[in-house]
Amino acid sequence: MIHRLAVSGYRSLQNVVVPFGQLTLVTGANGSGKSNLYRALRLLTAAARGTMVGALAQEGGLPAVMWAGPERLSRAMREGAQPVQGGPRQQAVRLRLGFAAEPFSYAVELGYPQERQSAFALDPQLKGEWIWAGESFHPRAVLSSSGAQPDPDQSIFQRGFDPEPQPEVMLLREQILSWRFYDSFRTDPGAPDRQPRVGTRCFALSGDGSDLPAAVQTILENGDGNGLQQAMNDAFPGCHLSVQNDGGLFRLNVHQPGLLRPLEAAELSDGTLRYLLLTVALFSPRLPPLLVLNEPESSLHPELLAPLARLIQAAAERTQVWVIAHASALINALAEQPHCRHLHLEREMGATQVQAQTTLERCSWRWPGSLNV
Repeated sequence: MIHRLAVSGYRSLQNVVVPFGQLTLVTGANGSGKSNLYRALRLLTAAARGTMVGALAQEGGLPAVMWAGPERLSRAMREGAQPVQGGPRQQAVRLRLGFAAEPFSYAVELGYPQERQSAFALDPQLKGEWIWAGESFHPRAVLSSSGAQPDPDQSIFQRGFDPEPQPEVMLLREQILSWRFYDSFRTDPGAPDRQPRVGTRCFALSGDGSDLPAAVQTILENGDGNGLQQAMNDAFPGCHLSVQNDGGLFRLNVHQPGLLRPLEAAELSDGTLRYLLLTVALFSPRLPPLLVLNEPESSLHPELLAPLARLIQAAAERTQVWVIAHASALINALAEQPHCRHLHLEREMGATQVQAQTTLERCSWRWPGSLNV
């Protein structure tokens, strides 16, 4: 289970420590930093793949993603008595990401290359990575680190493929890569989730929903098929699902009362298809250790938000769920749950803050390594 996410120097996340619950609900106005937190989680999966440098380059490189404000904000700047301005840096420019979890925690630190004459002088460069046992960092708890590795472009997770791999590296990599992110399913006519697909057993819906028919059939055969049908009936009374197998090509059929034939995915409205995708994701027979939903209410009719909240609540009893939401009906339904950790984000002087966060929570994270490299 993940206990905390820590981010420093990434976009509006100047220095943020976010506690996690069994169900974590993230809210806030537009521009408060919700998307930046989501991107930070995605960057951690890129780190596990060994593609973090490339992922940052696709975002525009370090100059585009680094915190754009001053290193320190004085009291006079905060009170408006002095204009916001920078000064001589006291520490090296760094972007840092990490999370505290059981059994292993992880942190990564990136910065600019020391060689300034190269054409690649703005490339993100790994300055250090650490894996430690337990959720609280201590030098004696470090199991693996790469701060002194000779190749600053090679992640500690890439080193895990050496002839003598360290088991904690491989285990943590598997854990991070098993996280699932569901964000803005395509619902246009050419979307992969609208097409018939060759079906193989699928215990968790893919991020783009392209294996939707196979995922539905897997739930019907190996998961809570009755629960899935009841959930669809809850949202669309009288509706149930089936999958047609045409020589290995799977077609999803949606049966609705009053119709003489079932509808295929290509015929569903955008909102119906999106709700179906979310339902299947939340009913996966093997839920990931972390399931992330980014604005799941998008394009849904308000009447679907209550049944969606019930699906999310049920999934949170089986695994850790992280939700970014805007719709008040969904927020209110989730926030009233006893195991929900509601984090409301706000901006102060351009930096993302967690509303009403205690000093103890803000100080609950210790970054490993040194910022003087």
